[in-house]
Amino acid sequence: MKSDIPYEKMLDVELSRGEAHHGSQKYYRCLIILTCLTTVLLILLSLQSLLVPMATSSSSKSSGQQKHLLIRETCTDPCRIALVESIPEGLVFNSSIAHQSIYEAWLNLISGAQTSLDIASFYWTLTNKDTHTQEATADQGQQILQELGQLSGKVSVRIAVDKPSGTKPLDDISFLVASGADVRMVNMRELTTGVLHTKFWIVDKKHVYIGSANMDWRSLTQVKELGAVVYDCSCLAEDLGKIFEAYWFLNQTKTVPAHWPSNYSTLYNKDTPMQLSLNGTDASVYLSSSPPSLCAEGRTSDVQSILSVIADAQQFVYIAVMNYLPTMEFSSHKRYWTDIDDQLRRVAYERRVRVRLLISCWESTNPIMFPFLRSLASLQDKNKLDVQVKIFTVPSDPQQKKIPFARVNHNKYMVTDKVAYIGTSNWSGDYFVNTAGSALVVNQTSAQSTTPTVQEQLQEVFERDWDSQYSTDINHRTNRKVVC
Repeated sequence: MKSDIPYEKMLDVELSRGEAHHGSQKYYRCLIILTCLTTVLLILLSLQSLLVPMATSSSSKSSGQQKHLLIRETCTDPCRIALVESIPEGLVFNSSIAHQSIYEAWLNLISGAQTSLDIASFYWTLTNKDTHTQEATADQGQQILQELGQLSGKVSVRIAVDKPSGTKPLDDISFLVASGADVRMVNMRELTTGVLHTKFWIVDKKHVYIGSANMDWRSLTQVKELGAVVYDCSCLAEDLGKIFEAYWFLNQTKTVPAHWPSNYSTLYNKDTPMQLSLNGTDASVYLSSSPPSLCAEGRTSDVQSILSVIADAQQFVYIAVMNYLPTMEFSSHKRYWTDIDDQLRRVAYERRVRVRLLISCWESTNPIMFPFLRSLASLQDKNKLDVQVKIFTVPSDPQQKKIPFARVNHNKYMVTDKVAYIGTSNWSGDYFVNTAGSALVVNQTSAQSTTPTVQEQLQEVFERDWDSQYSTDINHRTNRKVVC
């Protein structure tokens, strides 16, 4: 049978049919792809509408803070630092080394406050009502209290204080509350079994005081104290403010957070310190805190800071603290705690670092401290090990002896050939395990400076005290009755 259509035309028809079929397949594929893409886009838009509000609410604070912290990594504030001291009446050094008094520094900070003052404190006895005497040297403390009362009616004054026990007077706190201050008592005994032992000020979110002095009139005229004031340094004040805000929050809770929210976190610690200028000299600075349970992400704990500073020393480690005990001093059960003691022995033996301890002695000194100090001092060997211990005693006349809890070297600092460490804690285990404290750590050794660095100034203070007539070498006969 013959076809009416030639072969070539049949082929053309078949090709045209194939092309038409292929074109329709491409059309449907494109249609399917477009439909899928539209569906995916609609799903994504729906998810965005659900997730964006949640992300915004959860990250608005943290994102703003992270940007703020990242900016502060290159702090451009013209920070100034000054050591401040309280020298008890009757304590006279044969030395030209002297610094502004803590009393004058506090007065200046109060008079210069424009917007805010935050104070973290252990207790308040700025008048001498607790002694039931008319002690003339209490006038400086009384003036500070009056100035703080006047300030409380003008700017925001917030005070975080350890919840007073039944024996601690409340007169000063009541006066400040009546004057307009906002006071929160922190029950550290319930939270960590310790106390709030910190002592620092933050003024206008740019000036800082930190040191050994309590809010006590004796800390200005009857007790030897040391601290540091940092001026015009908002980046450092902001970081210290996070520690204060943690104390402020703890008044509102019965438990310490297992994980602190991100707004308490810091980028500055022993591994990544803050880079800034102190008195025109480049410095690496950070703030440490104790106990570890109060350290948010990024914060170096106080004991780790101390161990790190000791480990980094190449030539010497000089320590001036009121108490030094490798024990849990206030534990209901005896417990040996050797973290710091082991580190001192290690650097003295392994690297021949020169170690000096200047420890206080007064009526409240724990007698068990002396055997431990003698143990350290026994390492001294002129050819191999250089570890020395001295006891510092503040002299008292008959009238001064009647003042309770006075006439003592209350310093809490350490200085090495690299670092100045100024803290608020005594050196026994309790202060680092369950008691709230803080410290300022400054390293200026990598910079060229035409003026003395804070490390050099602190070294001069230590050597002045070490060489003074108030310091005596410890020996096998040294005990509280003989020395104190």
